[in-house]
Formats: sequence, structure tokens, C-alpha cells
Amino acid sequence: MSPSLVAYGFLALAIICEVTGSSLLQKSEQFSRLMPTLAMALCFVAALFFLSQALKLIPLGVAYAIWAGLGIVLTSLVSVFVFRFTLDAAALVGIALIVSGVVVMNVFSNSVAH
Repeated sequence: MSPSLVAYGFLALAIICEVTGSSLLQKSEQFSRLMPTLAMALCFVAALFFLSQALKLIPLGVAYAIWAGLGIVLTSLVSVFVFRFTLDAAALVGIALIVSGVVVMNVFSNSVAH
């Protein structure tokens, strides 16, 4: 298996763990519920572990941009579909700008390891 594919797989796992941890943060009710709080902490530790593995090949700025960008989009989707929050036009434009930045960085930047 390609080392680049493995690195991006680790980055995907980091994103999934981060989004899960963020969702559990909402469920922890300001750390007043033990199990969601412990699960959230475990997810964030796992997210940082997987991110550290991805950083063996992917440059920090690129990895963090992808992690943060996809994390924001997926967390927003969880907020809408699970927690029934609404996003206004400004929030949607902001999310689109973040995604656009990540796409520009990955398509046009020479910093990206492919």
C-alpha cells in the first residue's frame, strides 16, 4: 500500500475521531455527564494520535487545513442532522470559503505532498 495513501487514511481517522469527539462534547453537557465526557476525551486523544501519524508524510499546514476544513463541514452536518441546529446564510458562506481554501491549497499549492 502506498505510504501517501496510509498517511491520508490516518488523516481521515483523525478527522472522524475529532468530529465524534466534538459531537460528544455537546452530549457531555459541559462535562457533567461522565460517559460522554470520557468518550470525548478518548476521541480527541485518538484524533491527535492519528494526526501525528499522518504528519509523518503530510506537511503540517496541509494536514491541519484538511483536518480543520473537513472537521468544520462534518461537525456542521452533525449539528444540523443530529442536534437540529440551523445554519444561516453567513455560516454557509463561511463554510464554503473554508472548503474553497482547502481545495485551492490541495490543487494549486506546491506544498502538498501527493
